[in-house]
Amino acid sequence: MSIGMESHAPAGKPLRRRSLRDVAYDRIKEMIITCELRPGEVISEAAVSAALDIGRTPVHQALDRLMVDELVEVMPRKGVIVRPLSLHEAHDLSEVRLINETYSVRLAAQRITPAEIDLLHQNLIRMRAAERDYDYHALIGVDREFHATLASASRNLIMADFLSNLQDRALRFWFVSLKVPEHLARICSQHTAIVDAVAERDPDRAEEAMRFHIEQFRNNVSRLI
Repeated sequence: MSIGMESHAPAGKPLRRRSLRDVAYDRIKEMIITCELRPGEVISEAAVSAALDIGRTPVHQALDRLMVDELVEVMPRKGVIVRPLSLHEAHDLSEVRLINETYSVRLAAQRITPAEIDLLHQNLIRMRAAERDYDYHALIGVDREFHATLASASRNLIMADFLSNLQDRALRFWFVSLKVPEHLARICSQHTAIVDAVAERDPDRAEEAMRFHIEQFRNNVSRLI
């Protein structure tokens, strides 16, 4: 597989080229979240560099950043490994999300724009399509976009950045739970309840729906790990 520098820019504006370090970071993170790099697996910089067709230096820099994100860690006599999944971490993540993400969605219900509401409705359509096709990789992307849109709608950039890291760490656990087909339908239903409450600018109901969503994540992971 060959991954080069990608460009992102609105129409009519100069293209902004992404660094190889950022490309490597995004790709390796995706491999970790989807368990292509399995929990506890030793990561070979040389093998990852060859797989991504990216030099060793950008890969090394990406792994340093992923260490800060607590998605990888250094083990004596082994090197860099994918951080193992643990029930303790899943519970800790859920507790932090219950405090921060429920408050963030309250703010979103009060500050969201009509354009962002449209984005959430479009997101639900794509999530239902992915659920119908059992497209797990598509579901990961749609879920990440869903939570990122809500966090952005809170108009608190510090909280949105903090929640982004929480979501990436939680997605590893979520991906494991996606193998249960009926769970996909439940997630779609939970997301729909959140969007309905936010679109109606009801912060109490939005908080309640998000709290239920996070608690169900915790309960489901507890049964699988």
